[in-house]
Amino acid sequence: MQLFIFVFCAILQIGYSFVVTNATRVCIIGAGIGGLSTARYLKAEKINFTLIESTKYVGGTWRYDERVGKDENGIPIHTSMYKNLRTNLPKATMELHGFPMPEDTPTFPSWEVYYNYLKSYAEHFDLYKCIKFEHQAISVKKIENEWKVKYKHVPTGKEVEEKFDYVVVATGHHSKPYIPNFPGESLFKGNIIHSHDYRVPDPYECRKVLIVGSGPSGMDISLDVAFVAKRLIHSHHSKVDFNTPFPKHYIKKPDIKEFNETGVIFTDGTYEEIDYVILCTGYEYDYPFLDKSCGLNITTHSVTPLYRHLVNINQPTMMVMGLVVRACLVVALDAQARYATALIKGDFTLPSQDIMMREWQKQYDTLRSAGRPLSHMHLLAYKEDEYYAALTEESGIERVPPVMFKIRTLDMQAKINNLYTYRNFAYTVIDNDTFVKSVEEEEAPRIFTCASDS
Repeated sequence: MQLFIFVFCAILQIGYSFVVTNATRVCIIGAGIGGLSTARYLKAEKINFTLIESTKYVGGTWRYDERVGKDENGIPIHTSMYKNLRTNLPKATMELHGFPMPEDTPTFPSWEVYYNYLKSYAEHFDLYKCIKFEHQAISVKKIENEWKVKYKHVPTGKEVEEKFDYVVVATGHHSKPYIPNFPGESLFKGNIIHSHDYRVPDPYECRKVLIVGSGPSGMDISLDVAFVAKRLIHSHHSKVDFNTPFPKHYIKKPDIKEFNETGVIFTDGTYEEIDYVILCTGYEYDYPFLDKSCGLNITTHSVTPLYRHLVNINQPTMMVMGLVVRACLVVALDAQARYATALIKGDFTLPSQDIMMREWQKQYDTLRSAGRPLSHMHLLAYKEDEYYAALTEESGIERVPPVMFKIRTLDMQAKINNLYTYRNFAYTVIDNDTFVKSVEEEEAPRIFTCASDS
């Protein structure tokens, strides 16, 4: 007993060190970019894993599905892809480590081109046979030193429970819409949807459409709908000073004060008649299968406490992938997958729980003292390259080249300058620190089919 106490205390003081054996088992939940990347690296290290995916497909949200609501098995449609979507980051920052896109791939490929790239990735690394498709996670519990994961075969409802040493949660956080409530909303006789269910602009032809929100989807969908709408009202409170030459029928408005039967009153007192509303208000963090024994505090817009935006501090044999924002997400997911694999393999030792928690608490205190919301805990922004450097310094994984952050920074400025033309630029990587920006062949501009101020 005394020996056990001594060893336990030593682990708390020195750090978490795990030794991989042939019996080590890992559960990966989700076959999107994070899950596929993790599977690739674990497979290369000959570490046993089970990858469960609730749908019939790889690629997560990158697969376009014209359906909304639920699929043939009664499972909510996961993807938020819309038909005219192109990546909003250049391909250099969308490539997975060591697997470049074909040379003829456009700098900003369509969802279909990128989805085919992800399928070819899974094929190249022979991952399809490693995936249990149509298997949905039901519960994840930590009991003593093991994870008990229960999942079911969706078509039959047959449930299975397995024991694992590690759990990697890779389901993403772009599938459960965050839908705010507005005063008078129940009175409105028009149609309200979330961008999760937006697919094509056709239903909005020659109609008065309100877009709410100015995130990437809000800006992109507003332009997509503006090509067909009679009047495009865009409500948001972003402080970004976009220089885009919006068309005359694009009307910027502040936040919504209230709805009535035929339209919306805004906080500046102005009123607009509205036919359709598209809420581009983001998504909730939603992991209904995680039991309280996981030790995570999950709110609408945050998952805490995490070390390196990844490792569950209270249960460090669990990792939650892809929570970072304002970053090259594909690059970040790949780096997190390599870090997680190195940790599971035993290539490095985590700090003690006490040290990890102190570091997290410092980040939290800094955030709160600046008056910023807890959701900003997952924001990298100008610290993105520092994050990659820290992952490498600690785990020994290959460093994400600083050029990725540099490209994202310049691309962001191009967006601010003109949302219609930022995809006309190409970014060619010269080395780990250098790239060249050039103008690609410009596409013919789309024609506004029903633009009118009337």
